[in-house]
Amino acid sequence: MIKIKEAVIVEGTYDKIKLSQIIDATIITTNGFSIFKDSDKVELIKRLAQKTGIVVLTDSDRAGFMIRNYIKQCIPAKYVKHAYIPEVKGVEKRKTIPGKEGLLGVEGVRNALIIEALKKAGCMIVNDRESTVRKREITKTDLYEDGFTGRPNSSELRKKLTDKLNLPSRISVNALLDVLNTLYTYSQYKEIVQDLL
Repeated sequence: MIKIKEAVIVEGTYDKIKLSQIIDATIITTNGFSIFKDSDKVELIKRLAQKTGIVVLTDSDRAGFMIRNYIKQCIPAKYVKHAYIPEVKGVEKRKTIPGKEGLLGVEGVRNALIIEALKKAGCMIVNDRESTVRKREITKTDLYEDGFTGRPNSSELRKKLTDKLNLPSRISVNALLDVLNTLYTYSQYKEIVQDLL
């Protein structure tokens, strides 16, 4: 597994699952064309872009390029890297028929092709020495102890947190954790929690 400094933007959940098996990075999905109407998601991507930079890794079909071009219009070029997978004919394992263009998407191509695409895009690969000198990360235990998970009113409290941080309210707990660790230090997170309670 390689660790990448930038947040990686992919189209869907299956792409995210595939990437999470081969890279250690914040991975955000556009939920396909939903990104065109989701201003909260665009704002989140802008914030990640300014903090760590982003890498756009969409499918090589027409839809993937439409999403890529939309992100390109929304985010200043200095924060964006583009990783391209090759056009490989085929059908993803979970599907019975190929997509419109008959191409494998991010979820369907070999891991080596994804790693090669990320390297060609110039991703900042964090070496072992850098990753051992890690900051204190925010954990699921922290979210539980602070009442954001596992409690009767956790969803309401989590909504207050996402509202305060201008994050999409529908963000999953795992995605919230990734975003918090990318945008904030543990002490900044604790200050935010104190202000909320």
